[in-house]
Amino acid sequence: MILKAAKFASDKHKGQFRKGNLNTPYINHPIKVAYVLEKVGGVSDPETIAAAILHDVIEDTDTTHSDLRNIFNEKVADLVLEVSDEKDKPRDERKAMQIKNASNLSYEAKLIRIADKICNIQDICGADIPNWSYEQKFEYLEWAKGVVDQLKGTHKLLENHFFDEHRWGRLKL
Repeated sequence: MILKAAKFASDKHKGQFRKGNLNTPYINHPIKVAYVLEKVGGVSDPETIAAAILHDVIEDTDTTHSDLRNIFNEKVADLVLEVSDEKDKPRDERKAMQIKNASNLSYEAKLIRIADKICNIQDICGADIPNWSYEQKFEYLEWAKGVVDQLKGTHKLLENHFFDEHRWGRLKL
């Protein structure tokens, strides 16, 4: 299932690059999210790892919940849907909804959300720096913290890793 998810996501994200960085293929991000879940969080459930690899396909491609349900299963499709923003809504509204709805996510979706924020901070503030201003990076760091603050008590190792990365990110600004 995990390899099937990697193949599906790589096909769907083909030609996409990380925001602000045309040198990094987008597929690197969802693979990294799954890797953090497994290596940092000790998550081994194949459906959760597959959903982590697929976490942006509804949001950023023409893939639907129904497609994922038919190709994978209901649980994987539901997890991906849970962590997908509604792209038809304005950016600020989507960001506010992530904070507001974070505590209502399923346990597995919360794990994916935390790992996603860890990876985004690493990408935004790391060696592969996107072409973002100080203000954009600072705003992202604070918003991501607002999301993860709502997930406290979910998974100590992932949360601690997030807050370590957040502190490191603030220093790198």
